[in-house]
Amino acid sequence: MKLIINTIAVIILGLATGYAQIPDDYFKTAAKNNPGLQAKYKEFEAALQKAPQVSALPDPALSFGYFISPVETRLGPQRAKFSLTQMFPWFGTLKAQGNAAALMAEAKYQSFLDARNKLYYQVAAAYYPLYELNRWLVIEQENVDILQSYKAIANSKFKSGASPMVDVLRVDIMLKDAVTNLSILDLKEKPLLSAFNKLLDRDEAEAVTIGDSLATESLPENFRKDSLLAGNPLLKELELKIKSAEATRLAARRQGFPRLGLGLEYVAVGRRTGMTLPDNGRDVLMPMVSLSLPLFRGKYKASVKEAQLTREVYSLQKKEYANSLDSGYELAWFEVRQQLELLRLHTRQIQETNQALNLLFTAYGNSGKEFEEVLRMQQLLLKHEKMKATAEVGYRIAIARLGYLTARTH
Repeated sequence: MKLIINTIAVIILGLATGYAQIPDDYFKTAAKNNPGLQAKYKEFEAALQKAPQVSALPDPALSFGYFISPVETRLGPQRAKFSLTQMFPWFGTLKAQGNAAALMAEAKYQSFLDARNKLYYQVAAAYYPLYELNRWLVIEQENVDILQSYKAIANSKFKSGASPMVDVLRVDIMLKDAVTNLSILDLKEKPLLSAFNKLLDRDEAEAVTIGDSLATESLPENFRKDSLLAGNPLLKELELKIKSAEATRLAARRQGFPRLGLGLEYVAVGRRTGMTLPDNGRDVLMPMVSLSLPLFRGKYKASVKEAQLTREVYSLQKKEYANSLDSGYELAWFEVRQQLELLRLHTRQIQETNQALNLLFTAYGNSGKEFEEVLRMQQLLLKHEKMKATAEVGYRIAIARLGYLTARTH
């Protein structure tokens, strides 16, 4: 198998980029306009706003009380009371909560990068079928033209008595099939254009620039497999979520510690009449310290356990996705090699079928016989030309798939 792949690589030129056959403007337009990708970026921007919320101190509490029946004191009646209190979580709690939110925001960004890479792959997977359709239209039109010339030749030979009428009928049947196939291919263009343009958020009928040919590339064994796990955004996302869950667990533990409150109370005191006293009517200013008592431990233990289990979930998801990446790579790499084999096969078969067809047609021109074999060989040539175009497209899509799995942008 390696010998075959190396033999193919000798006759194939190009750089392994995955998307080199597609105009770069299409990727730029998709990245700029695609609503799904825009939504992913908005999720990241929204997540960025979480860290300032969870790392800020709770709002201070201001209270006011008015004594309907003033409380008499030695210095005078108490009229009103103001108090201001600020609670402080245990040391490091806010930092841990901010770290957890920041890590989750970074994970959202990795999710955005994966969505972008996936969009590039989807653009490629929607573009190459348009190339295949164009090639099939050209091939089928050439087939129609050839069959029309065959029909004229068969009709001429029938009139001269060199061949039977059945030859004319045979080619006419095939010609009608070819015209119908051409019509069906024309109908197929609209849904393919729509699928491609909607990825770019454009009008579904907007024209798409399609190249005349696709270059096949030489790829080394285990192409970019070393970057399969190292650079994949989804794996990075899950790793960041694991770290975020750990920071959340730390914050949950510290939330179970006492909270310290510092405050200041001000009491407005009225003056006592009818007597002279030192500090008569002097207002009261009293600093305060409070301490929360987290006696009911159930909710704190549950919060810590929740964060721990969440971390385990992300760890298992990361392992499962790494396994699926590896198997996905092997399937895509098999598809690359399979399409190379098919491309090599159809290229050789086209050459040999052309040679056989030329010999048969020459013999038919001389004897007027074996016209059915000429038509059969022409249809075999048509089949191999179409299958070659399909193999080219299958190869390019498989390369694009490898590019997505190995986090390679266009």
